[in-house]
Amino acid sequence: MNLLRVLAKIGSMTFISRILGFLRDTLIARAFGASMLSDAFIVAFKIPNLLRRISAEGAFSQAFVPILGEYKTQRGFDETHTLINRVATWMGLILVVVTLLGMLAAPFIVTLIAPGFQANPAKMQLTIELLRITFPYIFFISLVSMAGGVLNTYNKFGIPAFTPVWLNVSMIAAVLFFADYFAEPIKVLAWAVFIGGFLQLVFQIPFLKQIGLLPRFDFKRDDEGVWRILKLMGPALLGVSVAQISLILNTIFASFLITGSVSWLYYADRLMEFPSGVLGVALGTILLPSLSKAYASKDESEYRQLLDWGLRLTFLLAAPAAVALAVLATPLVSTLFYYGKFTPTDVAMTQQALIAYSVGLLGMILVKILAPGFYARQNIKTPVKVAIFTLVLTQVMNVIFIFGLDLNHAGLALALGLGACVNAGLLYYHLRKAQLFHPLPGWWLFLLKLLCALVVMGGALYLAMGDAGTWLQWSVISRLTHLTGLVILGMAVYFAVLFVLGFRPQHFSRRTVR
Repeated sequence: MNLLRVLAKIGSMTFISRILGFLRDTLIARAFGASMLSDAFIVAFKIPNLLRRISAEGAFSQAFVPILGEYKTQRGFDETHTLINRVATWMGLILVVVTLLGMLAAPFIVTLIAPGFQANPAKMQLTIELLRITFPYIFFISLVSMAGGVLNTYNKFGIPAFTPVWLNVSMIAAVLFFADYFAEPIKVLAWAVFIGGFLQLVFQIPFLKQIGLLPRFDFKRDDEGVWRILKLMGPALLGVSVAQISLILNTIFASFLITGSVSWLYYADRLMEFPSGVLGVALGTILLPSLSKAYASKDESEYRQLLDWGLRLTFLLAAPAAVALAVLATPLVSTLFYYGKFTPTDVAMTQQALIAYSVGLLGMILVKILAPGFYARQNIKTPVKVAIFTLVLTQVMNVIFIFGLDLNHAGLALALGLGACVNAGLLYYHLRKAQLFHPLPGWWLFLLKLLCALVVMGGALYLAMGDAGTWLQWSVISRLTHLTGLVILGMAVYFAVLFVLGFRPQHFSRRTVR
């Protein structure tokens, strides 16, 4: 299997989802701007999303996928299906309890996550009501994540990558066609989240049936595989929780800042998540099951080559994305969000956050490549220790940037990005220290050529962009046309320089999974 081709397939599916996500966020910005309403919804939606990242896509996936890969490689189809049945049964029962408790405890959760909202009782009450509607999303999306782990392990990468499209479709349809039927239109978004989660789960069922692994109810308390997954989930849960606690603390800080701060960070994060999702998630999706297979087969050479391939691709594609986000911050924000109730002030504030986020984009994606190097070996402790240190450092930076340097919401974004860079650096250090990874020859020349291409591309974009203020004066069509031209220019210049310096696509398509 050609990994570059698989990456392109996953990336294209994720690209569709992200484009629809931008359309969704553009409609939300146009309808609600950066206001009390949007702040309330973003917090209400963020809470089940954080739980999803901690449990389903975080600790659970890191524990489940390596063991599932081991079962598939060493134990055969029937035992693998039995494991899936029992894991799905346990997971479903736990999720029902968590969902009910979350809905009941909504006032406490909002107070904990956004304590600054208590100064505005109307904002606080609205957030609680929205959270009770969105909280069942954690039930649906956790099962979706488990199904995605199964499909990825069986090389059905495109289906999980396309699945998030249904959430975006649900939210777009809600804003366009159903908002007017609600006395409080913002609530249509909460119901769209609920329906979107259901649609994502239903979408994956036929594909699980196709490979004969649709889970059935099978409750057994002493299953060996289930207990191994639960044991691995303990430290994994701590590690992923540490990473997400940083996001929660950012929300707490932002809730005390001026109204709109939560929304500005959200819109900037959505732009930053585009390359992070298309590249980082796609590479992480490929690498975890691939590295797990290599480890289960005791193929250390394949294991190291996979990591080297992932790191080179990350630098090749994430570095230009970070430069482009920083240089084109105003064009991007104004083109995508400057409509309706989204004001010039909102553009400026979101632009500040986006530039701050771009500093850490490469680090954020590198973490998604380096961490699977430990998870595949069922080593959760090292990433946990690194994550705890990063959390403490990030909060120290938050205090310095907000209270010392008065950077406000942009300081939160900058601290998060710099923390991700430290996280990636420490993971790399520990991989080298444990002699789990040795870079293949040619890295210094590779990085030098890359730096040349980045400098030329960044300069070309800066000169071609013109005065940032004029972007707010142009019509929608003019902004779209100019932004499209800049994107094409940046890609053409970057890859032309790389081509002249000797880069060829086949250099990155040689790594295959056996």
